[in-house]
Amino acid sequence: MLQIKNLHAGVEDKSILRGINLEVKAGEVHAIMGPNGSGKSTLASVISGKEEYEVTEGEILYNGEDIDELSVEERAHKGIFMSFQYPVEIPGVTVTNFVKTAINETRKAQGKKEMPANEMLRLLRDKSELLEIDRKFLSRSLNEGFSGGEKKRNEIFQLAMLEPKLAILDETDSGLDIDAMRIVASGVNKLKNEENAVVVITHYQRLLDYIVPDFVHVLINGKIVKSGTKELAHELEEKGYDWIKEEVNA
Repeated sequence: MLQIKNLHAGVEDKSILRGINLEVKAGEVHAIMGPNGSGKSTLASVISGKEEYEVTEGEILYNGEDIDELSVEERAHKGIFMSFQYPVEIPGVTVTNFVKTAINETRKAQGKKEMPANEMLRLLRDKSELLEIDRKFLSRSLNEGFSGGEKKRNEIFQLAMLEPKLAILDETDSGLDIDAMRIVASGVNKLKNEENAVVVITHYQRLLDYIVPDFVHVLINGKIVKSGTKELAHELEEKGYDWIKEEVNA
């Protein structure tokens, strides 16, 4: 589904990613871990197509297609979803209207007609029940006055409604208490299947107790320096990152 080959990228002439190689297949959950400043969020931003980042070498293939020249919107229409560490507030635009617009814009880009109102209502009802979201929540302005947990739950609701093929969760556990993290993780687990893939970017192993990864990759100084299974995350929790840095520098 996603193939990243020798990816180098940066922002404002600052090199951040220095040769990333990664392959994510349908049905898999990959966790990207690493200390602050290692390039985790930059990697997420580059995959999703944020304009301020420049790819200087390498390629990103999505279902075999080089997507380097595609905009954020075009990548989203092809099924790439990214949750943000700090979701923005949009006063006056309800959660429901935002999601309806996003769905219909994607359908338009795919040459389809708008989703019929009765089908949209049924989808809203089914997904809100699946994620245990109060219907009153859907009539609130997007992220306005939301707690950290509500913002993250809202993003998982968007994920459920849009049904992307590739979901990138950038530090979705940031600022969450244990209860909120369980709710968010439960939503992700209910939505993952053999036809989609999830990339979880996190500092901490605790989220991976709830969203169990198939693969864990450690990113340091813009490179993936070690990969393994979920046991690697537990080892990082116990030892930190210094031992890996020592291995790399040895």
